[in-house]
Amino acid sequence: MTLCYPALVPGTLVKRYKRFLADVRLDDGREVVAHCPNTGSMKAVNVPGCRVWLSPSDNPKRKLSWTWELIDLPQPDGTQALASVHTGRTNRIVEAALSAGVVTALAGYATLRREVKVDEARLDFLLSDSARGNAYIEVKQVTLKEADGHGYFPDAVSARGTKHLQTLARVAQSGERAVLLFCVAHEGIEDVAPAAHIDPTYATALEEALRHGVEVLAYGVTFEREGQTPSVVKLSRTLPVRV
Repeated sequence: MTLCYPALVPGTLVKRYKRFLADVRLDDGREVVAHCPNTGSMKAVNVPGCRVWLSPSDNPKRKLSWTWELIDLPQPDGTQALASVHTGRTNRIVEAALSAGVVTALAGYATLRREVKVDEARLDFLLSDSARGNAYIEVKQVTLKEADGHGYFPDAVSARGTKHLQTLARVAQSGERAVLLFCVAHEGIEDVAPAAHIDPTYATALEEALRHGVEVLAYGVTFEREGQTPSVVKLSRTLPVRV
């Protein structure tokens, strides 16, 4: 039920630019360009001057040898909270939790499939069981913590997110189980709500989806460390959804 990181290297974020690039000053003084595997706005997690963690690669076919994985963010109470910026890790974290039965509301299904096409959209997972039927699941990573202390999704207008909600609503109307699962990849977030102040269309689509029977769940990650270095991430915290 865990995802193990490769040996991570610490540094300080200088800046993110051109969506997929980030300049990072490593602790040994080198300044490197890292791949930023996040297409979103990264509001509240793109904070220059914060400590970040990179994964290295020795693949000669890669243009960049570094990937930005995590950022350590200061919290209002003076503590620090790790957040994952690597959206490509999210489904692997969730899949491990689903397979281990950590998400209790979705435990007990016989099979799991990834990337299932429904109408003109793709949903992240399909759980199936001869007795229980099917459960279609769409996963969204949450890292936006606003000044009011709450977590929100999305962090920018998301037409794709709205499309996924509409697909889930149709699945629920057809009599199948449909689930939106928020993977909260920020240690400092304790609940999730639709970001109506950023994308009111998404918030309205979520209200409609709930009326049609779509279930909404939220689970938070925790990180384990070897010394000061994050080494393992797992989905472990059930969080409330404010809708």
